[in-house]
Amino acid sequence: MKAAAFDYVRVRDLDEAQAALARSEGAKLLAGGQSLGPMLNLRLARPALLVDISRLDALKTITEMPDAWRIGAGVTHARLEDLGERLTGARLVGTVARGIAYRSVRTRGTIGGSIAHADPAADWPLALVALGATVEIRTAGGGTRAQAAETFVRGAFTTDLAADEIVTAVVVPKRSAAARTGYFKFCRKAGEYPLVSAAVVLDPDRDAARIVMGALPTGPRDFPGLAAAVLRDGAAAASEGAIERAVDDALPGLDPVERRMRASAVRRAVLEACA
Repeated sequence: MKAAAFDYVRVRDLDEAQAALARSEGAKLLAGGQSLGPMLNLRLARPALLVDISRLDALKTITEMPDAWRIGAGVTHARLEDLGERLTGARLVGTVARGIAYRSVRTRGTIGGSIAHADPAADWPLALVALGATVEIRTAGGGTRAQAAETFVRGAFTTDLAADEIVTAVVVPKRSAAARTGYFKFCRKAGEYPLVSAAVVLDPDRDAARIVMGALPTGPRDFPGLAAAVLRDGAAAASEGAIERAVDDALPGLDPVERRMRASAVRRAVLEACA
C-alpha cells in the first residue's frame, strides 16, 4: 500500500518547524521515520504535511553535565549504542539502544522520535521512566518546558505534547558508581517489538530504586513498593510470588499466562540488576 497524499517541507531551524506546525492542522514531524514511515504506507497516519527535522544539528548534540546527560532528540539509537560505556552514570542508555530492532533501523531511528511516537511496546518510553529522565520540550514562541518521562506518555501513541510543540532533548540523570541496572524483554524473534518488557535501576548510594514494566497499552507501570524492597533486601525480595502479587495489584484481571510472562520479565530484570 502507498501513503495517502501529503505536502512536505524540510525546515532549516526549529522556528521554521514550529511555524509549519502552527499553520497546518494535522502536520507531523519527521525525524528518523522508522515508525512513521510504515504507518504512512499502511495509511494509519494521514498527515496533511510532513515537517522534516532530520537534518537539524540543534537536535543532534549530546552534552555531559555534572549530574546528567542531555541527549538531543535527533540523536540516533546507533550513536547511543556506540557510546555505550562512555555514558558514565547512564550506561543503561547504551544497553537499551543496542537491543532496538536492527542496526539498519538504529542508524535512522531517534530517541526523541521514539518517545514522541509513544508506541506502548517501544524501548525508550520504558527505559526513560526507569532512569528518571526528563523530556525537554520547545513550546510555542520558542520557550522551553521540562516534563518527567513518566507523565509525558499518557497511553498508547498519546503524549502530553501539544500540536505545535517539539521534543528537543531528553535529560538522563547520572547514577552513582554503585548503581546497578537490569533490562529484559521477550520478543517472538530478534528485532521485533517485545510482548513484555521490564527495566530496573537500583542506586543504593542515593537511596533510589525503580522497577518499571513496559509493553502496556496504558504506558509504563511503576512498582515502587517492590523496588524499595529489592533495594533494601536484594534479590530475596523479588521472589516469584512477590512479583506476581505486585503484577496482580497493578494489573488486575490478567489471564494466568500473561501474568506469568510479565512477572517473569520483571524477575529477570531484577536478577540482572542484583547479579
